[in-house]
Amino acid sequence: MSAGIRAHRSKWRESVLVCRKCSKKLRGGFGRKGKRTLRGLLKDVYGAAKGRRAEIGIVEAPCFKLCPKGAVSVALGSRPGVLFEVAEGTAVEDVLEALDLPAVSGGG
Repeated sequence: MSAGIRAHRSKWRESVLVCRKCSKKLRGGFGRKGKRTLRGLLKDVYGAAKGRRAEIGIVEAPCFKLCPKGAVSVALGSRPGVLFEVAEGTAVEDVLEALDLPAVSGGG
């Protein structure tokens, strides 16, 4: 490793980047009452582990310049050539399936 660069361990099997600008425009849009952000909902699903200890890293990212109406742009670390649009109100189970994210027992 080169001088000035350090590597740190992480338990992440996947990284999910959620567009901050899309989330802000929707002001929620997910969950039972439609008041949760997609990022917050996914963080709930993957539970108590935080930061590098989490199974899936859920990260807010700057704008992807896709700007879908009534949806949030999402990118996966394992699929760098694809951007996803997740429509407002999509059930979390459908999000996990479409993004091919592992379901977690005991998740919210």
